Order: sequence, then structure tokens, then C-alpha cells
Amino acid sequence: MNQLLNLIVNGLATGMLVFLLAAGLTLIFGLMSVLNFAHGGLFAWGAYAGVWLYAASGSFIIAVVGAVLAGMLLGWIMERVVIRPMYGNHVRQILVTLGVMLVLSEMLKVVFTPNPLKAEVPPLLNGSWEVAGVILIKYRLFIILVGALVYLGLLLLLKKTRIGLIVRAGVHNPEMVQALGINIRMIFSLVFVFGAGLAALGGALLAPYSGVIFSEMGMQFAILAFIVVVIGGMGSVQGSALASILVGLSGALMAYYVPDLSLAANMLLMIVVLLVKPSGLFGVKGGGA
Repeated sequence: MNQLLNLIVNGLATGMLVFLLAAGLTLIFGLMSVLNFAHGGLFAWGAYAGVWLYAASGSFIIAVVGAVLAGMLLGWIMERVVIRPMYGNHVRQILVTLGVMLVLSEMLKVVFTPNPLKAEVPPLLNGSWEVAGVILIKYRLFIILVGALVYLGLLLLLKKTRIGLIVRAGVHNPEMVQALGINIRMIFSLVFVFGAGLAALGGALLAPYSGVIFSEMGMQFAILAFIVVVIGGMGSVQGSALASILVGLSGALMAYYVPDLSLAANMLLMIVVLLVKPSGLFGVKGGGA
């Protein structure tokens, strides 16, 4: 039982990291209908920026904030230069963003190093607690807390604020929103930048969790994020959160109990969900948060 509880905590922590990446992709892919395969590259840049800033400043807070800002800057450049001319053209989006993903991975090798980098857990979050025989690692609990706060923040932003109302209205009828005098293109640009920042946050938090980061990690986690978005339903933050938890738990449990199926577990989960509900767990026609 203690081992099972440890696996559940590990799975929840992994799921929250995937959610931070998938949440940004949900906003960009589900709400804006942009197939951004370079999203994982922003995740990797967040990880590298966080590790470099932590080594330079010694402050984990500065490292995380700096990584998020770096991701948002890259997202702003990507949206203006690459994505903006291709709104509505999914085939071009796939081809070009895949190329951008490769460029971002190679740039990491040039700017930092082609070798994997070691990442350390900050002293305040290092160590663990033992509760009723169960070992609870502090950093994993921290990740779960951050993921939960981001989830609640996104729900409040989309459901309770004017900007959230504009975004949801713009998804369904951008021409009407534009006719009301609201610059919907600027709103969508801000959403893209915000999603890029969430991806970078996930990367910055992953680095100490995994202990080692490498330039190709973006593609690996981007695939997980797309699986989560498909399972949860296009444009659904609730769906992405639940799907991330399911993906994290299935990966942790399968890796321990049935290692041979651990790599295929997420694909099998996606297939089962799509067979039962093709639109995803929370998916509806036309998307929605």
C-alpha cells in the first residue's frame, strides 16, 4: 500500500508537469485552432533557461520567473513571425512548426551546450517527509500544488474575467467580436504568449524534478501534451487537467507493474477514450474552456 501511494504521488507530480505544458497547448490549439508542434520547444527552453538562471543567481524564484519570461518572449516572436501568416491553414502550421521545433532544439545546443545539463532541487524544497510510512518528496508535492493553482487560475481567468469572455466569444465568432471594436487578433496574440509562458513554466519545474535535461526533451513532452489535449477534449481546461492526471498515473503505475507496456500506456489510454467518446472527455463541438 505504501508503494502504491508513492506511485500515485509520483504520477500526480508528472501529470501536473504535463498539464502545465498541455494547458498552454489547450489555449493555443483548442481555442485558437493553431497546431503548434513547436510548443515542446518552448518547454525545453524554459527548462534550460531555468537551470542557467538558477546557476547564475542562486535564486529559484528568479530562475522560474526568468524562464517564464523567456518562454513568453519566444512565443511572441513565434506568433508574429511564424504563426500569424498561417492562421486557418493547418497543413502549413504542422510543417512550419515542426521545423521551428527542430530549430529551437538545435539552438539550445548552440546557446548552452550539446551535452545534457544537471539540474538541482533548491534547498528549501529538497528532502522529504514521512507520513504513516509513506515517503512524501517535498518537490513533488510542490509541483502538484503549483499545477493545482495554475488550474484554478485558468478557470477563473476564462470564466470570471472580461478577457476570458472575449477569448471564448472570439473562438466562436471572431467577426462579431471584431465588429464590437475589440482587436481580436491582439487578444489571440496575448493568448499565444500566455500559453508559451505556461510551457516554459512547466519546463523550469521539470528540470529539478528529472535531475537532467537535454535538447530533444521538447519533442518527447510535446507528444504527451497532444495526447492529453486529445483525451481531454479540444479547448477544455478541465479535460486537460483530468487527462494529465490520468496520463501521469498510468505512466507511473505501468512503469512499475508492467514495464513493457509503459511506453504504450498513454497511446492505449487515448485510443480507449476516443473509442468511447470521440470528442474527448470534456470535448464539445466548437471547443470551449
